[in-house]
Amino acid sequence: MSNPAAPAAVAHRGMITACVVLAVIMQALDTTIANVALPYMQGSISASSDQINWVLTSYIVAAAIMTPPSAFLARRFGRKRVLLWAIVGFVVSSILCGLAQSLEEIILARLLQGLAGAALVPLSQGILLDIYSLKERGSAMALFGVSVMVGPVLGPMLGGWLTENFSWRWVFFINLPIGLLALAGIIYYVHETETDHHTRLDWLGFGSLSVAIMALQLFLDRGEQLGWFASGEILIEAVVAAAAAYVFLVHTFTSDKPFISPALFKDRNFSISVVFIFIVGITYLASLALMTPYLQTLMGYPVLTAGMAMGPRGLGTMLTMFLAGKLLGKVDTRLLLLTGLGLSALSMWLMTGWTPNVSLQTIIVVGFIQGTSLGLLFVPLTTVAFATLPASLRAEGTGLYSLSRNVGSSVGISIVSVLLTQNIQVNHAQIGAYVTPFNRAFEAWPIKSYLDPMLASGRALLDAMVTVQASWIAYLDDFKLLMILSLAVMPLLLIIKPPQVQGPEETAPIMD
Repeated sequence: MSNPAAPAAVAHRGMITACVVLAVIMQALDTTIANVALPYMQGSISASSDQINWVLTSYIVAAAIMTPPSAFLARRFGRKRVLLWAIVGFVVSSILCGLAQSLEEIILARLLQGLAGAALVPLSQGILLDIYSLKERGSAMALFGVSVMVGPVLGPMLGGWLTENFSWRWVFFINLPIGLLALAGIIYYVHETETDHHTRLDWLGFGSLSVAIMALQLFLDRGEQLGWFASGEILIEAVVAAAAAYVFLVHTFTSDKPFISPALFKDRNFSISVVFIFIVGITYLASLALMTPYLQTLMGYPVLTAGMAMGPRGLGTMLTMFLAGKLLGKVDTRLLLLTGLGLSALSMWLMTGWTPNVSLQTIIVVGFIQGTSLGLLFVPLTTVAFATLPASLRAEGTGLYSLSRNVGSSVGISIVSVLLTQNIQVNHAQIGAYVTPFNRAFEAWPIKSYLDPMLASGRALLDAMVTVQASWIAYLDDFKLLMILSLAVMPLLLIIKPPQVQGPEETAPIMD
């Protein structure tokens, strides 16, 4: 009996691909497009450097919370309908972000934006997995990967250009034309899936997971400001996160119909890929969050120059994603992943050797190397994750996979931000210990005339110099940590099942 919904029978496959990819690009842009505009937002809405990071993390956390329910929503209401409402909600909340006049307003709008856009990536990925055959999925996932990672390519450059020539508000208004194009294409070309009105959401599983993620994010973001466990608030957040995680795990493995099916983790490749993509989320997006203040604050680059310097990183990702798509099936997937991890560790190692005199050319070359590493990780990893997963679990799998990437990103940004703040303070104290009137280096006339520690002007200049040096060392320490994470995940490659031994392909109907 032939399956009318088999990938070969899907009509308008090229246009369907273009529409869902456009929706993913819109969502992916907002992951990084706001990075270079953060200093401008900070001044406009009177926020501190710690508070402004919530513009990034609130969006990522909201997206992480609402990603897993996307499979339930698609079954209950139909995939096309959910996708359309997600696009509408994303565009409306983007406009609210651009109109925000205070920190509270923009954080609320970013939360709504994350909640609305959470379903865009997993539902789009599910559509592509269903309309392409197993042999074609390498190229399809390469195209999908490019759309997901187009943020690192266009985000910094487009965000810098819009901020420089118009206003930071236009980094959000730009979603309006993109969203309208995607909306029109999906209405016309994508057909609705069958719905199951009897399906029910596991509210206990969803609620406990959401509380755990939110409490963990609050713990990480506010811990440094409040003195960690010396603060009652931080203690409460830690206990709530641990308790909610415990409830979620116990419920998942004891409930008849849990929010996330334990059957997903019986697939070895999928389980390992979830861990991998979590580490990728930490290393890549956390490093992007570090690069913006690094280039603009320490290097003194204008916003547009900073955006241009970060652009080649995404270009490297795009090039190697297409290359990886062609190599899948011809080269051992584990070798591609090992190469990607090696290049990621290499780029981070090179960054640990940067000095205040590092050239723009060096920054671009190292960024390009890091970008190529992600291309060699994302496509093989996504293909391996779903190659042996039963089609009946694919919708849940794409949601959990995206959740792991989003949580990794938010946790990574929080951790490197906390470590940066701590290390700047420690380094400042250590370096400042040598700035005393008894240090003979200050006796030299050229130095004493400008940097006399006995004068207020000299102490101010010395403090500024020490702060810059302390910040520089703190950034290098963060880069070293990300390098270690890339190396630490390599042993997992030994237990990945090579795709060559996969069983026969399953297809899941998505079209009428």
